[in-house]
Amino acid sequence: MSSDALESQSDSAHAPVKNSTDSQTPDRTGVLAGVSAYLLWGFITVYWKALTAFAPLELIGYRILMSVVLLVIILAAKGRLSSLFHKLSAGHLWTRVACAAFLLAVNWTTYVVVVHDGKVIEAALGYFIAPLGTMLIGVKVLHEKIRPIQLVSALLGLAAVVVLTISYGRVPYIALAIAASWALYGLLKKQVPLQPLESLMSETIFLVVPAIALIIWFSRYDNSVVKSANFWHIILVLLSGVVTAVPLLLFAVAALKLPLTVLGPMQYSVPTINFLLGWLAYHEELSPSRFVGFGLVWLALVIVTVDSIRRARRSSSLS
Repeated sequence: MSSDALESQSDSAHAPVKNSTDSQTPDRTGVLAGVSAYLLWGFITVYWKALTAFAPLELIGYRILMSVVLLVIILAAKGRLSSLFHKLSAGHLWTRVACAAFLLAVNWTTYVVVVHDGKVIEAALGYFIAPLGTMLIGVKVLHEKIRPIQLVSALLGLAAVVVLTISYGRVPYIALAIAASWALYGLLKKQVPLQPLESLMSETIFLVVPAIALIIWFSRYDNSVVKSANFWHIILVLLSGVVTAVPLLLFAVAALKLPLTVLGPMQYSVPTINFLLGWLAYHEELSPSRFVGFGLVWLALVIVTVDSIRRARRSSSLS
């Protein structure tokens, strides 16, 4: 999935969930918001493809800067800017936020680079593997108990990496970097009790100075946004903050209205869209062995998702 999804999924753990968790019928507004958020995150690949004339790091610089501008406007309009800095200071969260900001930058940069380099399928693999990485962190770092069915899915994920390593002729390091940054970012986000917009705002604040430095650095070149962008390129660059924030807002609505058993499986739509775009729209190579590797990942995710839904329903029926 796109790195934008990463910003929000872990934040849903902090969002108050309404009575929809107790209802058998998911809230329609929540479903619409969730589907819209994931579709936007999935098709953001098309957005970045339209900007491949420019250096990925320059685009990341603009994305961070435009996100900060938009988030400052939104939070100021809501009167939440001062309260955000109070929360950060009172909770001594700056170190964790700084680490989260670093991982966010790694994830965003890696994703934009792979799209720029025509490796959308490998990016999709990263977001397919990421939930399995999250499970591994839960076991190794948080000392959560792993059930046999989870162990089976983890072994399938490992087998997929081995198969794909043989297929690519190298370790799929891009996919693993995306998955690792996603999983570690999610771990840190659980330790930062902020709402989604506040959380993203605090992280981009840490990144805004390097972002401006990147913009200034790349503006020296003839193929920079400043020197070579046409009208539509400029519009797209200016909208990078909106592209970041709108799916986040939609996801926040969905997280309030939907149980995680409904919201969770939706996340796989993002890497699925990326996989299909890379294969069908951008004609990236997809050998039979890569199909086998992806098939193992999909099987692992189906096992984890079905098991999670069954356990949630059983827990709900007992309560």
